Amino acid sequence: MCRWRPVETLRSRAPGAPRTWRTRGSPVRGAGTPPPGSTGALLTPESRPWGTQQVTRQGLLSGSKAKDELSNLLSPLPASEAPGDTCEQWGTAALDTGPAHDPEGSSGGQGGDPSDEDWRSQRKHVFVLSEAGKPIYSRYGSVEALSATMGVMTALVSFVQSAGDAIRAIYAEDHKLVFLQQGPLLLVAVSRTSQSAAQLREELLAVHAQIVSTLTRASVARIFAHKQNYDLRRLLAGSERTLDRLLDSVERDPGALLLGAVRCVPLARPLREALGTLLRRCTTPGLALSVLAVGGQLITAAQERNVLAECRLDPADLQLLLDWVGAPAFAAGEAWAPVCLPRFNPDGFFYAYVARLDSMPVCLLLLGTQREAFHAMAACRRLVEDGMRALGALPALGDAARSSSTHAPGALAYSVQAVGAPGLRHFLYKPLDIPDQHRQLPQFTSPELEAPYSKEEERQRLSDLYQRLHARLHSSSRPLRLIYHVAQKETLLAWVTSKFELYTCLSPLVTKAGAILVVTKLLRWVRKEEDRLFIRYPPKYSTPPAPSTDHAPHNGLFTGL
Repeated sequence: MCRWRPVETLRSRAPGAPRTWRTRGSPVRGAGTPPPGSTGALLTPESRPWGTQQVTRQGLLSGSKAKDELSNLLSPLPASEAPGDTCEQWGTAALDTGPAHDPEGSSGGQGGDPSDEDWRSQRKHVFVLSEAGKPIYSRYGSVEALSATMGVMTALVSFVQSAGDAIRAIYAEDHKLVFLQQGPLLLVAVSRTSQSAAQLREELLAVHAQIVSTLTRASVARIFAHKQNYDLRRLLAGSERTLDRLLDSVERDPGALLLGAVRCVPLARPLREALGTLLRRCTTPGLALSVLAVGGQLITAAQERNVLAECRLDPADLQLLLDWVGAPAFAAGEAWAPVCLPRFNPDGFFYAYVARLDSMPVCLLLLGTQREAFHAMAACRRLVEDGMRALGALPALGDAARSSSTHAPGALAYSVQAVGAPGLRHFLYKPLDIPDQHRQLPQFTSPELEAPYSKEEERQRLSDLYQRLHARLHSSSRPLRLIYHVAQKETLLAWVTSKFELYTCLSPLVTKAGAILVVTKLLRWVRKEEDRLFIRYPPKYSTPPAPSTDHAPHNGLFTGL
């Protein structure tokens, strides 16, 4: 029998004010509030673990300044400051805890009996059930076979709630059990990966957002208010594979979820700006947002002031749209479907027009507020296609799409060799020095995964390492600014400043001085290529700006609150 560590609880909060719900055909006008950013004090020298140092100056450094800065930061700590248990959390056992699952496997591919070894060998399980214990979704196995297991989860939650608390996490040996209550839905993650409880909670929020994007929060609440034991699978039929793809993408490429940003297609700035201008010209009544994407990555976007003038589209909502249009159902032709953006307004629908342009992987997404606007949106699509042919943009975007499709799913079409830094294997880079933080869309970039990360097991191991670095940097109790770690197969360096957030994977033969040179070259290369890697100056509104009393500039992709 396993021994249970104390349960992490959070005192229940008073219920919020009731919200009015909208019908399926109601246009979306409300604005969501982005979650507040987390803050924390830096560690004192006495509390820093071995191999870490505090950054005393912030900013994007170049040349000898970056080299001198990192040289000072990476100097070893005195022996008195090095706790003896630091290396335990980087043990290989925690990073290689089980076989990788088959990405093509569906939630019904296994029996789901908890006594089945194949089911128990999975590194992570995700369950969705109702407050009444009615099964809704399981990442592996059949939900019918897991009814008893989900009943135990419901009993645990009810028992803690009866004492006025809310269960958040349970730690049992090498397993973490994370609970998330969202209205009448209960989401549970059971994991023995390197993810922290906070990262698992973010993953559960993404799963809940996927469900809400199909049904809206108001509809789910109304259904269970009418009948507590309703089987929600009736309305989510066919959405299981979408949830499977979401969880698979987190395993293979965690950058978007970890960094809270979207990935942009590397594209020459003149072409990107020309495409943004084209989207602004091709409008129709009721159009709220126009997005060009390829391979699940953003090319450019434009918004309508009349609809989104005082709202900010959260990157999680945009990433949801990019994943949504990447589904096989939208692989050809055009489609018209309602979609909810949970962070923008969880209680209403947009109407989405999705089409592949000129029989290519390039996808056009048009969001509108009018139910009967399909033909008007189709006319916009024809205008966009004609404009892209005139610009000669389709061949360039087609090449980018074909290059992206030959590599790992979600990978960008450039190699780490383009940086020109020997010893650099991979990196994640998120700029923070954006022109207007409240109006610019958070973005990140990373190269394609190459050898020695060509196999699925090695990619998963690298993802685990990035998740560990991120959890240490953003720890709520002891946040860090810089981590330098030498492992058996690679050397890792993570660095957060006011200008950027950077995670690098280097060769294990790279010395500390060599790591400083590699990071210096990488920062120089990113600064040189930033206009191609990111949308630095997003397009303006599609319609003329309305008179403003504050005379503030409105040059953002999505205007901030």
